[in-house]
Amino acid sequence: VKEFAAHSAAVNDLSFDIEGEYIGSCSDDGSVVLNSLFTDEKLKFEYHRPMKAIALDPDYARKTSRRFVTGGLAGHLYFNTKKWLGYKDQVLHSGEGPIHAVKWRTSLIAWANDAGVKVYDAANDQRITFIERPRGTPHPEILLPHLVWQDDTLLVIGWGTSVKIAAIRTNLNKGTNGTYKRVTSNMNQVDIVASFQTSYYISGIAPFADALVVLAYIPSEDGEKEFSSAMPSRQGNAQRPEVRIVSWNNDELATDALPVHGFEHYKAKDYSLAHAPFSGSSYAGGQWAAGDEPIYYIVSPKDVVIAKPRDAEDHISWLLQHGWHEKALAAVEAGQGRSELLDEVGSRYLDHLIVERKYAEAASLCPKLLRGSATAWERWVFHFAHLRQLPVLVPYMPTENPRLRDTAYEVALVALATNPSFHKDLLSTVKSWPRVIYSALPVISAIEPQLNTSSMTDALKEALAELYVINGQYEKAFSLYADLMKPDIFDFIEKHNLHDSIREKVVQLMMVDCKQAVNLLIQNRDLIAPSEVVSQLLNTRNKCDSRYFLHLYLHSLFEVNPHAGKDFHDMQVWIRQLH
Repeated sequence: VKEFAAHSAAVNDLSFDIEGEYIGSCSDDGSVVLNSLFTDEKLKFEYHRPMKAIALDPDYARKTSRRFVTGGLAGHLYFNTKKWLGYKDQVLHSGEGPIHAVKWRTSLIAWANDAGVKVYDAANDQRITFIERPRGTPHPEILLPHLVWQDDTLLVIGWGTSVKIAAIRTNLNKGTNGTYKRVTSNMNQVDIVASFQTSYYISGIAPFADALVVLAYIPSEDGEKEFSSAMPSRQGNAQRPEVRIVSWNNDELATDALPVHGFEHYKAKDYSLAHAPFSGSSYAGGQWAAGDEPIYYIVSPKDVVIAKPRDAEDHISWLLQHGWHEKALAAVEAGQGRSELLDEVGSRYLDHLIVERKYAEAASLCPKLLRGSATAWERWVFHFAHLRQLPVLVPYMPTENPRLRDTAYEVALVALATNPSFHKDLLSTVKSWPRVIYSALPVISAIEPQLNTSSMTDALKEALAELYVINGQYEKAFSLYADLMKPDIFDFIEKHNLHDSIREKVVQLMMVDCKQAVNLLIQNRDLIAPSEVVSQLLNTRNKCDSRYFLHLYLHSLFEVNPHAGKDFHDMQVWIRQLH
């Protein structure tokens, strides 16, 4: 603990550099004091009028320029820089009343006076913008304005009952020496990206990830009279101050009343809010990593209250209560809270999506949420089936680790088979799923009634053929493959010795590959007579070039055995003349 006897009157403001190596303070005694926290280095500057605000250059410890800005009742904003011959003050602004607050982020300096808020870019020595003081706000002597940088370009202003968030538009241009210089636009250099009014007075404001922490002073019914004096109220009717977390749209996310001694007698100006800087990059899924969470200090005349975000499980529960299931899931996945929470969060998230009828989204999340629990998977498979939404879940169903009961897979395949929109998915699923995880018979039984109906698509027919193969019914599979004219049907015939089955599919085989078909028919003429082949080819009804097929077959038959097709020699001569 370090203690500095720096001033002879009240200290009004403190500022640290980004490294936490230096602290600057200003006082009603008119002095500004800079102290090193790790050495005996100390600097003191006299301004002879009460100083109300100070901000060190964030890079104060790194740079030899040792810059800071300060201001007070005199109405001058001083920019102090170390030069070759000593320290020099430059007046950045004056003439609009006392300087009430000043904050410095990167090269941007924001300050508030009686007229409003101004921003200056120290990198370019350029005034960027002016934001007028909100109308109807109490005079700054009664209720101070509050400034805080949300990040390098977002400035949060809390003044009276008004909150504004200003986005400073800047660019970084690379100079000839390889360094980057901030370049601001010449026009419209600031956008007010959020603005809202509160029902309370703002005694302090600070960032909370992508939201805001506001120290709220709740006025009494005669609130305007409450600001007639900066002295504490003797009536003892003030309410407890509250810490509120609000969004940029003024949506209230959380509220806590503070246990402050003597709050009944305090006014809005008696409170202040400070926060320890934190790394925004450590914030993930709505929660901070251990040790990186922000800390807020609520200061009153008799107490300092320290506020921190709730722990991970409190935060997750709160997210679930408010219906923010996706954020709750992200928090659990980020390792916050017990691993068992994933089951609870996952189940509630899926229930929420089902209620919202977001079935496809729910299905896509099942692998992440259900993981290796076969019981959970089966429960959701049958729940989707009950809702007639099982087809959207099928692509995500696991076939191992965990492997589900056969019934779960069979129900899934039947759901695909009975919906023409998913027949192609059925085919790809039957081809990709291991054959051992289900019985093909229940699925076959669901498809066969659709044969020769309008709902029988080619994809469903091929899927049925695949199921016949799985079930060992090769003849039925061959019949469907022949109708579909699959190119590998001849290999299928040889593999499963299906020569007896070719007699009903002469035309289809010829259309797939007439040369292979002719060879197959001639080799098996003891199983299918030439007259039967000729009869089928003559009855094609213009489905194919039957005369060419007849010519090819009879010619090949004649070459093998001139007498085998003697009954068709006249036909052969006639066809030959045509060709």
